[in-house]
Amino acid sequence: MTDLVRIEHDSMGTVEVPADVLWGAQTQRSLLNFAISDDRMPAELIHALALIKQAAASVNFRLGVLDETQRDLIINAASAIAAGLHDDQFPLRVWQTGSGTHTNMNVNEVISNLSSQASGEPLGSHRPVHPNDHVNRSQSTNDAFPSAIHIAAAEGITKQLLPELERLIEAFNNKSNAWSEIIKIGRTHLQDAVPITLGQEASAWRDQIVTARGRIQASLVELYPLPLGGTAVGTGLNASARFAEETAAELALLTGLPLSSAVNKFAVMASHDGLVNAMAQLRMLAVTLLKISNDLRLLACGPRAGLAELHLPENEPGSSIMPGKVNPSQCEAMAMVCTQVLGLDSAVAMAGSGGNLQMNVYKPLIGFNLLHSISLLHDACYNYRVAMVQGIEPNKNKIKRDLEQSLMLVTVLTPEIGYDKASEIAHLAHNQEVSLREAALELGYVSAAEFDRIVDPASMTSPRP
Repeated sequence: MTDLVRIEHDSMGTVEVPADVLWGAQTQRSLLNFAISDDRMPAELIHALALIKQAAASVNFRLGVLDETQRDLIINAASAIAAGLHDDQFPLRVWQTGSGTHTNMNVNEVISNLSSQASGEPLGSHRPVHPNDHVNRSQSTNDAFPSAIHIAAAEGITKQLLPELERLIEAFNNKSNAWSEIIKIGRTHLQDAVPITLGQEASAWRDQIVTARGRIQASLVELYPLPLGGTAVGTGLNASARFAEETAAELALLTGLPLSSAVNKFAVMASHDGLVNAMAQLRMLAVTLLKISNDLRLLACGPRAGLAELHLPENEPGSSIMPGKVNPSQCEAMAMVCTQVLGLDSAVAMAGSGGNLQMNVYKPLIGFNLLHSISLLHDACYNYRVAMVQGIEPNKNKIKRDLEQSLMLVTVLTPEIGYDKASEIAHLAHNQEVSLREAALELGYVSAAEFDRIVDPASMTSPRP
């Protein structure tokens, strides 16, 4: 051994570990054997695991299986990790053992070595806190790791994503109210249709997000029950009968979330349907946001040769060769994020169905994709709102011109003269490039006064009284 490494021990023997790091033998083995890409285990998941170790230490002390010194050392170390003070000590890749054991042991080893440091013992001594016997007491990776995914996902959804969705909903609501009197042409099949207000169009975007938010909120019901206390296969072997309930209660206090102990830990450990469902609701949000983004960039296309009904904020040049060009870049970024989330959801769905008997061995993938999607959607929604939605302005002149030229205003005449005659008016106006009014009068189906009374775009944006 040189001054640059130290020797750590685990059940398989000795391992050289860099002298200045806080992880131990099992972490180092994983680093050597699973150097697959740069996808590191999310910090949120590490922090959630640390909270579990903190709560477990408190409960294990009350149960008489840890002494006071061990409890305090574990709590102090775990709380520091949960606060992000040692993020650089968790280098493991997502692509490791399917249970997440390497990462669970990474947390256990760092807590053990922080405890050794605090006690004046050498790193790797496992004194006075052993990574398995004390930090992992009453736990298995099989119940702790999925519990950490539950906690990290629930925290990310409730404390980041949902508040940002509220602000995005408010931004679209403000636009809907401001645009309530702007009458424009509606479109179906990308062809002209009957009138709608721009406010009504924006209200659809708003309420799509409201509905998506509701689905995500509903999915939390399956995230709050934790499998912690089931240990290896759900039976709770080597854990007190009180451990599951008491640790869930401790975690609820630490996080402010309504966490509980899962009634049937066999179900929550053998499969991860609640996590798959939460991911599916993120997919539905992505579907919603992608549709809205496509609408916005269609309505803003131009500025001279497109629909050009909306003017999006001009934040940066859009072309390296075409001077003055500006692109709907926030819509494009959102579209890419949403497409990515759709792909991540497909992977999670496949992973969720891939469990065998009492174990699903896709846990790191599920956790990584779920937490990554929460982060992607939060960040995209924030930039979308601040850099685009709040600054959208209507092109009232273009909207008015297109409305006046629309042939589909003839639809309002059908109750008076019938579908066939109204269709004849529309075809004549289009073929001879005259107005609907001129075509109607030429055919003699209505008088000028009748046409002016009936064909009122404002009256077409709501049902008849």
